[in-house]
Amino acid sequence: MSIEKMTTTELLSLNKFNVDEEEAHIILDKNICAKCDDKPCLYVCPALLYKLDKDGNISFDYAGCLECGTCRLVCKAKGITKWVYPRGTFGVSFRYG
Repeated sequence: MSIEKMTTTELLSLNKFNVDEEEAHIILDKNICAKCDDKPCLYVCPALLYKLDKDGNISFDYAGCLECGTCRLVCKAKGITKWVYPRGTFGVSFRYG
């Protein structure tokens, strides 16, 4: 039995998300983020949820978060002021792999 090869994007598209619209599990302090020169969150998020706008400001959408915590680990500036797992029944359900 062989497993079909899939790209990372294809694998991620199989995940199911139950988004908690009432309570974000990750919160950024955009003032701190604005002062961060490196902005490592832009490069380490496997779901590419951190974006830089034309004015150099960070935006983030927690709805597609894979809950890996990598952003929290690399944020030396402490711009991520809240990082917790989503409340019960919310968050990502990995469907494959």
